[in-house]
Amino acid sequence: MAFLRCGVLARNVMMTEWQRMTCGLMLVVLGACTSPPEVIVITATFQPTQPTPTPFAQLIPTETVNAGSPVLSQNAQDVAQQSYTVQPGDTLSGIALRFDIELDVLQTLNDLPNPDLLEVGQVLRLPGRLIVPGSDFRILPDHRLVRAPGSADFDIDGFIDSQPGYIRTATDEVDDIIYSARDIVRRVSLEYSIDARLLLALLEYKGGWLSDPAPSDDARTYPLGAPASPFGFDRNGLYRQLTWAADRLNDGYYGWKLGEDSEAVLADDGRAPYSAALNAATVGVQSMFSQTADYPTWASQVSESGFYAVYMRYFGDPFSDPREPLVPLGLTQPVLTLPFAADEIWFYTGGWHGGWGSGSAWAAVDFAPPDERPDGSSSCYVSDYFATAAADGVIARSADGAVVLDLDGDGDESTGWTILYLHIASLDRIPGGVQVRRGDRIGRPSCEGGFSTGTHLHIARRYNGEWITASCVVCRNESDYPPFVMSDWQVIGLAGQEYQGFLRRGNEQRIAEQGRLILDNRVGW
Repeated sequence: MAFLRCGVLARNVMMTEWQRMTCGLMLVVLGACTSPPEVIVITATFQPTQPTPTPFAQLIPTETVNAGSPVLSQNAQDVAQQSYTVQPGDTLSGIALRFDIELDVLQTLNDLPNPDLLEVGQVLRLPGRLIVPGSDFRILPDHRLVRAPGSADFDIDGFIDSQPGYIRTATDEVDDIIYSARDIVRRVSLEYSIDARLLLALLEYKGGWLSDPAPSDDARTYPLGAPASPFGFDRNGLYRQLTWAADRLNDGYYGWKLGEDSEAVLADDGRAPYSAALNAATVGVQSMFSQTADYPTWASQVSESGFYAVYMRYFGDPFSDPREPLVPLGLTQPVLTLPFAADEIWFYTGGWHGGWGSGSAWAAVDFAPPDERPDGSSSCYVSDYFATAAADGVIARSADGAVVLDLDGDGDESTGWTILYLHIASLDRIPGGVQVRRGDRIGRPSCEGGFSTGTHLHIARRYNGEWITASCVVCRNESDYPPFVMSDWQVIGLAGQEYQGFLRRGNEQRIAEQGRLILDNRVGW
């Protein structure tokens, strides 16, 4: 067996705050490796208070309890054990996070004197999990979770103005700016591509914000009950609460569509298998509620008399206007070019990862511009090079570091193909409403928007508001997404390894690598 490659672990350590923390112990091992290339990009688009989840690996059910037995054992010695085979890039802490196991339990169970040393192919024992009954009740159609065709017609301001509750006057501070609740709902809806009606119904169901003009202090500060992050970051305030919910909704939705998730993991450690009769949106809602609920509470929340009843009261029958499927089988991608000038060589620094937030489909890849960091500057600077339009279209949105290119030209980013450019500096950024041709300048890469600690360009695809995975390694039959191809370079993702992978064009290949000192990540067209 070969020990894990230093290069893979080094990239994982540099990628995100969560990985930097969970992989911290690996630095001792990495010290024996060849020094990594100069880091030019550290990228992520989630809020820094939220960890990046690793893909789900299924456990075989070991025991079933009925709905009348909600008290679930958390003692690893009381339940049957399963196993997991170590993959390239794994760390023990990452595996513990993936399976929601205490790190010391996993270390003790496997008699690991040094938790920093794992081998590819090593088989680890895992504590089993009690399986509780799931629910086959459909809560929402897919187009009422995704900000899909028709979502733009919903009048957020008019709806909020018609409500007597706290939401009419609520505000929150984001990046040192005070925003109204309606602006925050709109922003989260756009950024995460989640239908605003779902966010509003959740605020009522969990916090009473639509009906109660004077909710409790706790309901004002934590209206959705989102917990603090594993690192102690407080998710207080409307924006942090909504971004947590949107990310968890996306995590369930795309985890189901891409064949990664098969059960809800409850707060009391129970596992509720998803019924084959469910759709992705219902799984998304079930998954989000499971984050903070024990089994009896969760079973009530996902029933017909739970959240669904509140949604019905405010927005009517969500299934009355069928629009499925959002992504039809056989969908083809329009011809796209790489998002920079044809005579330039950029660096392919990030393989497939979240389109927006850690929970969305791994729809994005990253490129770093070829200019050197200016003397005396941090790793965040405004590049002298420009990102360019990958196809003809119209700029549907240009704000907060994001530019959305709408390829069908109707200006509605919830319909047809759209391309998200992120971390585009406000300086020289193209304004909304402008018609562009392939190759026209979009703006200059920076760290602006989302979360980034190094200048780069993040680019992702959506169709009908749905994030389109950059590489369909394992997808359900109903989610046959087209490959992400730019200037004949196809994105190839490595299964279960976020940010890792290749660009491939014929016999040529480029690796996603966080450095300037190799030739294998330099790409042009």
